[in-house]
Amino acid sequence: MEIDRRELIRLTVLTSLAAGAGGLSGCARLLEWSEAQRQAPVRREFGGEPPAASTPATGSADASGAAPTPAVVHPDLGVARGDDPAANAVAAVALLGGMGRFVKKGDTVVIKPNILTARAPEYGATTNPAVVAAVAKMCWEAGAKSVTVFDHPTAPPRQAYDVSGIARAVSDVDARMKVLSDRDYDRIEIPGGRSLKSWPLVTDIFDADVVINIPCAKTHGLAGLTMSMKNLMGIMGGSRGTMHQGFDQKIVDINSLVRPHLQVLDGTRLLIRNGPSGGSLTDVRPGRLVIAGTNAVAVDSYGASLFGRTPGSLSYLKLAEKQGLGSTDLKKLRIEEKTS
Repeated sequence: MEIDRRELIRLTVLTSLAAGAGGLSGCARLLEWSEAQRQAPVRREFGGEPPAASTPATGSADASGAAPTPAVVHPDLGVARGDDPAANAVAAVALLGGMGRFVKKGDTVVIKPNILTARAPEYGATTNPAVVAAVAKMCWEAGAKSVTVFDHPTAPPRQAYDVSGIARAVSDVDARMKVLSDRDYDRIEIPGGRSLKSWPLVTDIFDADVVINIPCAKTHGLAGLTMSMKNLMGIMGGSRGTMHQGFDQKIVDINSLVRPHLQVLDGTRLLIRNGPSGGSLTDVRPGRLVIAGTNAVAVDSYGASLFGRTPGSLSYLKLAEKQGLGSTDLKKLRIEEKTS
């Protein structure tokens, strides 16, 4: 009997827990496959880094005696500044090696922006629509089979999608804007979770070949700042009001399970007060940049500096680093920047 992928995820996680694993590998591998299944086309595991085949490895000389191809070392972060949000997004991803490093021909892609509520882009409470459209367009150009965009707004979804400008931007590049319903969630075990052991999560995240996280940068009453890591709470169903106790650890728990292949932090506008919803243009200041990376901890550590904060001032970043999810030390990161 054939088992569908969602059931396989559930059975795999339960099996690993029963075996006393207490968690999966450091790269948050969700699925364990038989040898036959490994030969079949399946989604790439989470962990930020794309398949090794996309980066030439150093090896011995070939039969002709030619020198081995040197390994490509990509930066940890690509930071692009300028007045054009779409151009910044393209440039930031290009600094990492381009979208072709992440998306291959025939891939299904899921994009998760921040569409918290029904706010126009000028208020800085939602991801800039030009950045979302630019990322979706790059996915098509890399050969994606499908590109789906969604969030779980606090406002009615269609209203939030429209007012934010993201619905129109996504439509303009022929991507799909999805309104989530209860049937889009399954309760998923979180083996490495310390506060969250399981939660209803959007299953599209697990079914896609590539997951791209496109948060915006803003203040948050509980977390201090909301960027890449906090944005993943938008894939959670259920009663999110119960998340407030142990909030920082729960942010880390969901990130221990779900690690998007690419993070694109929209810093076009920074919501510096009264986040995450804002509501006044006086709460917003220009940021004029986009930050791209494969690791949420690294991206958010750089993002914290935009607000004059250190990574150590954000509890969820300290916890994430302690649990091995990434480094907050910007001095140890390879950062490439471009200004246009």
